Amino acid sequence: MGTMKKFLTILISLLIFVFIGAAGVFFYVKAQPVPVVEIGTVDLKNVRDGSYTGEYEEGLVKVIVTVDVVSGRINTVKIERHECGLGKKAEEITREIEKAQSLNVDTISGATLSSRVILKAVEVALEKGKR
Repeated sequence: MGTMKKFLTILISLLIFVFIGAAGVFFYVKAQPVPVVEIGTVDLKNVRDGSYTGEYEEGLVKVIVTVDVVSGRINTVKIERHECGLGKKAEEITREIEKAQSLNVDTISGATLSSRVILKAVEVALEKGKR
């Protein structure tokens, strides 16, 4: 029994060490400042009807979107690719863009960088359709 008790003590100690290390890495990453991604304004009246692709990358976040414009309005914003780690919930911002017909929308809490990279990719797409 002594060998089993020793094995369990070592195993529990190892698990505690791994947990503390993972928690340290998590809090270190969360403490890093979010990179600044400047979002411009695009006047939809100056964007031709069509489907435009935009992509943007900042840090570990990369986004490719397709934006469909019909009669000076954003019809749909579709995310083609989103490499984001924990920022998946930022994809909700596409509905906010469609509803507001603007890039001037609030970012998704807890997914600020992914939200801003999606907004920038949409801006890049719309810039391609300018008259």
